[in-house]
Amino acid sequence: MRKNLFFLFGLLTLILVAAGCGGKDTAAPQAPPKPANPNIILATTTSTQDSGLLDVLLPVFEKKTGYKVKTVAVGTGQALALGEKGEADVLLVHAPAAEKKVVASGAAVNRQLVMHNDFVLVGPAADAAKIKAKTTQEALQAIAEAKAVFVSRGDDSGTHKMEVGLWKTAALKPAAPWYQEAGAGMGQTLKIADEKAGYTLTDRATYLAQKKNIKLEILVEGDAKLLNIYHVMEVNSEKFAKANQAGAKAFREFLLSSEGQALIAAFGKDKYGQPLFFADGGKTEKDFGL
Repeated sequence: MRKNLFFLFGLLTLILVAAGCGGKDTAAPQAPPKPANPNIILATTTSTQDSGLLDVLLPVFEKKTGYKVKTVAVGTGQALALGEKGEADVLLVHAPAAEKKVVASGAAVNRQLVMHNDFVLVGPAADAAKIKAKTTQEALQAIAEAKAVFVSRGDDSGTHKMEVGLWKTAALKPAAPWYQEAGAGMGQTLKIADEKAGYTLTDRATYLAQKKNIKLEILVEGDAKLLNIYHVMEVNSEKFAKANQAGAKAFREFLLSSEGQALIAAFGKDKYGQPLFFADGGKTEKDFGL
């Protein structure tokens, strides 16, 4: 009888221990929080989408926070205009001078530097204008003198603003027929330039992402004038009542968190052998001499 009691007690103990261990192993993962307003509209430049960066960042952010992001990928000028009209919640753009005007108008707040890469001048391997390894200004002068085809985005994007500024600095006024405006995003502009065996200015990330589809080569790079800086900012909910301030804040904080910055810093290394963006959380434009 006593042996049977010991046996039953031991068996019961094993069952309880197993049940406890099983509970730990089979516990359901914690569900993400449920925000009061889970929908966020992100207005951003096409380069963050064409490069594939958003395909990496957004799923992690959405799983972590419970928010759902609707992306409007347009030129930076258009993205900023959406913010100025209160038609977006958060902006991720790369035209510092234009961004500051939007902040000064009160349409956006909490502007912070997220990352950078650079612009490059690309063109056909034949390089009819002989711009390879020249400075940016020398290259543009050579293209203008040769009247070689140059395809501009022509869409008031951050890249277009940069390009217009470079022509102005070089004291040049490009004109048709050799200067052609695509009125398109970066990926499409690269394809048009490739078809026309022309030159164009592109951010490095989109070029690398599209490289397998085109024959254009990087001909001018490394010039300090070609720095490409990205900022995130929230649309001001005090000015636009419909703006999802909590969602915008959550997205901004995610981009600048150690997790978001690590994803940005690693993006592209496995596929291209180099990062497509450099993480800059905590830095300001003064760190770049701007």
